[in-house]
Amino acid sequence: MGVSLSGFLRCCGGRASEDLSTSKDTQVASNDENTERGNWSSKSEYLLSMVGYAVGLGNVWRFPYLTFQHGGGAFLIPYTIMLALSGLPLFFLECSMGQFASLGPVSVWKILPAFQGVGITMVLISTMVTIYYNVIIAYSLYYLFASFQSVLPWSDCFEWSDEKCSKVAMGTCNITSGNGSIPVNLTWAKANNLTCIDNITVYLPLELPSKQYWDKVALRKSSGLDETGEIVWYLALCLLLSWIIVGAALYKGIKSSGKVVYFTAIFPYVVLFILLIRGATLEGAWEGIDYYIGTQSDFTKLSNAEVWKDAATQIFFSLSTAWGGLIALSSYNKFHNNCYGDAIMVCVTNCLTSVFAGFAIFSILGHMAFKAKRAVPDVVDSGFALAFIAYPEALSQLPVAPLWSFLFFFMLLTLGLDSQFASVETITTTIHDAFPKLMKKLRGTVTVGCCIILFFLGLVCVTQAGIYWVDLIDHFCASWGILIAAVLELVGVCWIYGGNRFIKDIEMMIGKKNCCFWLWWRACWFVITPLLLMAILVWSLVTFHPPKHGDVEYPTWGTALGWCMIAFCVIWIPILAVVKFIKAEGNFFQRFATICSPAPNWGPALQQHRGERYSHIVDTKKVNPDVEIPSIDRYITGYDNTAYSE
Repeated sequence: MGVSLSGFLRCCGGRASEDLSTSKDTQVASNDENTERGNWSSKSEYLLSMVGYAVGLGNVWRFPYLTFQHGGGAFLIPYTIMLALSGLPLFFLECSMGQFASLGPVSVWKILPAFQGVGITMVLISTMVTIYYNVIIAYSLYYLFASFQSVLPWSDCFEWSDEKCSKVAMGTCNITSGNGSIPVNLTWAKANNLTCIDNITVYLPLELPSKQYWDKVALRKSSGLDETGEIVWYLALCLLLSWIIVGAALYKGIKSSGKVVYFTAIFPYVVLFILLIRGATLEGAWEGIDYYIGTQSDFTKLSNAEVWKDAATQIFFSLSTAWGGLIALSSYNKFHNNCYGDAIMVCVTNCLTSVFAGFAIFSILGHMAFKAKRAVPDVVDSGFALAFIAYPEALSQLPVAPLWSFLFFFMLLTLGLDSQFASVETITTTIHDAFPKLMKKLRGTVTVGCCIILFFLGLVCVTQAGIYWVDLIDHFCASWGILIAAVLELVGVCWIYGGNRFIKDIEMMIGKKNCCFWLWWRACWFVITPLLLMAILVWSLVTFHPPKHGDVEYPTWGTALGWCMIAFCVIWIPILAVVKFIKAEGNFFQRFATICSPAPNWGPALQQHRGERYSHIVDTKKVNPDVEIPSIDRYITGYDNTAYSE
């Protein structure tokens, strides 16, 4: 008996498709509203995931420094204003988009097919950042393990140090003697309680033990990007461990990560509170807090445009808007969830966390300055220098130093993991929207596969030149591309799709609101927020300077590579628009109108939520199964990637 090829493919493909469709998705529970995609097990899991995503390392190592640098307490004024004008409006918009359509950052652009490249840009930039962000988590793991010693290895100048290593400032200064002054050794002058004449002290170019430990031991840092060196094996193992943690937490999607965040999102607050209580009991703590938010506040700095730009930039990046993660996490909400209240709660929590973290940081830095007999501004730093040099140095001077060091780096670990969970979930959500039947059966396998690929891509960041690669990716990818995506997102949704239409979509979820309620949101979405983000983007481009790591300048090819990375992320915006235009039918104007209008299947995912406004949507899952669709590809793969076909 003969069997035709088409019949064989139909038979095999049908069985494969049936296996995929009937297999149990680990992300879907029987009581979920959306039985195809799955929902958060509880509201608290969603909120903790959002807080964990928004509250990251920048809240601890960047915000306190900016506050100190820009007038102390005075900086909270532009920071709060920028939260209301740029951060919160965009945060609310993205949460609403994801929840309304139950789609990730790429597929959600059924709302405006011409702008689907914006979603691709978000996911690509998130992927780039995910690669190096886990390297920072690996640094935290390394220091965490190094803290399991009775004497912290960076507490003094040990065998790995050189002649420049010193815990105290050294040099010469002039002291008053008779009718004149004489130069003396700075150490001798302090030992004899002599006062140096102002502005005549000359310091030797020395380095703290924590600085040399970071460069020589932890990183084994090379001379520059040109000197790659070898893979630092212990950092590679820490990177592998960090990816194992991420993969295990996300193996079952939001059902597993939602449980993990009960610890990773709450524990940093416990540690910050402990560090604050300990820091407040130390000598010199008030001096540090006074420089942070106290009598040293300088309101005259509010007239400096740089202060307002930094406030807007900090709030924008701190809330993780335009990265795609907010849309991805919100897409698993139930349709009638109060996304408006969630957005306000998460944004306010994020900002209060930043302020709270500053007290914990500056109280201990104030003690460090007191013991070193230096001014607080001389010991304050930000970024890697704060997290892995200044603060570890301060902790090493406390009694029971290993305990405080362990708590601090465990806090950094949990802060980083929360953000990393959401970033990887953004990638897997995008894959889910493209291949839902595949993810239904192989979610864990696909997630682990993504983690393995990203681990290998991150190995370049744990070579001896790794820190230069981390800075390079951060300098280019985590800046202009996100701003471009955010501006286009606002323009596309509010000006082309229609802000008033989008407000009606939101009201389908949270209920009807009066017109006064929407006045503020309309003003921000249509005008204020896009103008602010455009101003930041233009400012950043005009004031662009080639990346540097400390005093080390990057080679020309390194800067060129940075521009290529950001170009690769952004180029998909025009490419996808052109592709959509070519595939559309009709004349020029008809094609343009088609790609600038919502796709036919744009709307709520479930039929019971569509109402009259979206009653026209055809549910492809309810098409008569007896009707044969002559698509041989479908029979071969069993995938359903209609999410990208519109």
